Amino acid sequence: MKLQFERIEPGAGSSFRVIHATGAEPCRVFWHHHPEYEIVFIPAGQGRRHIGNSVGHYDAGDLVFIGPNLPHLNFSYGHVGDAFEEVVVQLRADFMGDSFLSRPELATVRRLFERSHTGLLFGAETRQAVTDWMKQLPGQTPFERLLTLLQVLHIMATATDGVPLHADGTRFELNPKEQARIDRVCQYVEAHYAEPIDIRTVADLANLTIPAFSRYFKRMTHLTFTDFVNEYRVSQAQRLLHSARTIADVGTAVGFVNLSHFNKTFREATGQTPSAYRKGVTMIE
Repeated sequence: MKLQFERIEPGAGSSFRVIHATGAEPCRVFWHHHPEYEIVFIPAGQGRRHIGNSVGHYDAGDLVFIGPNLPHLNFSYGHVGDAFEEVVVQLRADFMGDSFLSRPELATVRRLFERSHTGLLFGAETRQAVTDWMKQLPGQTPFERLLTLLQVLHIMATATDGVPLHADGTRFELNPKEQARIDRVCQYVEAHYAEPIDIRTVADLANLTIPAFSRYFKRMTHLTFTDFVNEYRVSQAQRLLHSARTIADVGTAVGFVNLSHFNKTFREATGQTPSAYRKGVTMIE
């Protein structure tokens, strides 16, 4: 299975991303890597766990902490039975600022982040300690999620039952040239998503022809370039919908040329219209 790069964008109003799946859904990326750290908690389900060069079996209650760019397989891929639920947290080391982990109060958390580069599997005691916290995350406000995440990190950092999965320390070769190429493209989108984006310009950044770039980008992300740009624009729109700006103004601000296209694309990406999303945000806040 070919290793894929996954681009991760935090949720609106948050510096990290929380995913809650209550069923095994088809996913675009299977064997993949990303620069973010990842906590995976499985309240229900069983199946195959593949992280780095470690292949094993997981059951309900599994808790792992995966370091940046450590290849791993989605837990929903090849799960056994009908029941499946997972809570995933994806965050960068600097999600609270460049000096976050240098604080003396976070010495044990800093060590946890260092140890996670091998992938960590936690025992029954730690799993039990984080269960309620992890289950609360999906329904919390962004501020509550932040407090809960800090509590979970503290529990894992002080745990004595965390064991390395990718124990021999073998490093997977992530082609630096390919990594730099996809980063250039993503950075360009981040800087210019509010403007019309010409695929010729992006293909030039990747030093590829337009047809070659289209094939390359789909192979690396399992998304067409247009879908990737639209998903990024929607994620930025979700942030702006927390403000008092009109929906039409939000759509224009993130690069959609007309309101109907914005509404259609937003609904395809999130399952709801921008106005319904804003009402949900208002109820939570």
